[in-house]
Amino acid sequence: MISSFFSGGDRIAIEPVYADALLGELEQILEEIPHEDLAIQWDVASEMGILEGASGYGAVMQGWWTGGVLEGIVARLAALVDAVPEDVEVGMHLCYGDAGEKHFVEPADTENLVRVANAVLGAVGRPLSWLHLPVPISRNDEAYFAPLAELADVPELYLGLVHREDGADGARARIAAAQKVLDRDFGVATECGIGRAPEGTTESILRTHAEVADPR
Repeated sequence: MISSFFSGGDRIAIEPVYADALLGELEQILEEIPHEDLAIQWDVASEMGILEGASGYGAVMQGWWTGGVLEGIVARLAALVDAVPEDVEVGMHLCYGDAGEKHFVEPADTENLVRVANAVLGAVGRPLSWLHLPVPISRNDEAYFAPLAELADVPELYLGLVHREDGADGARARIAAAQKVLDRDFGVATECGIGRAPEGTTESILRTHAEVADPR
């Protein structure tokens, strides 16, 4: 939010205020919803753009963060994960954006996703319940998934490889490529949720999930 909607020195002034408000809202949620019924997911999109040096993010760091980009991202994410009590599930969705069903930059592979995930997993004081990583529709090649061989252990891993444009067949091709690298079970999901998909496509996307999850 700070990188996208503020600029210059305003970021320095606004970030701690926004962070306090965000944690205040988290506390309200924790008070209102029974912890056994609750799951919190932190959505990490602009941070990946900053790390990748995507267009529009190049000057974000100037006069704002000190130290390395990865270190700043990890410190902030670890604090957010640790703010969730251990009796509440907490997950992390690493994202490359979904404006108009387009990424702000196409990842060359999963290397930076693994870098961020491993660093956060090593920095948190509580377990991360799940991790969700995006898979572009054009990537059903083993090379995209290869860095996942170095991914630290996480209880649940979800790959966002379900796309409405090519349905179950496309998802299965991406699953097959991922299985060449990952020696573990993983779940499947869309790349960035289904909220921005065109009207009338929700049912078919959900049907694709069912077809992929149940090969019968």
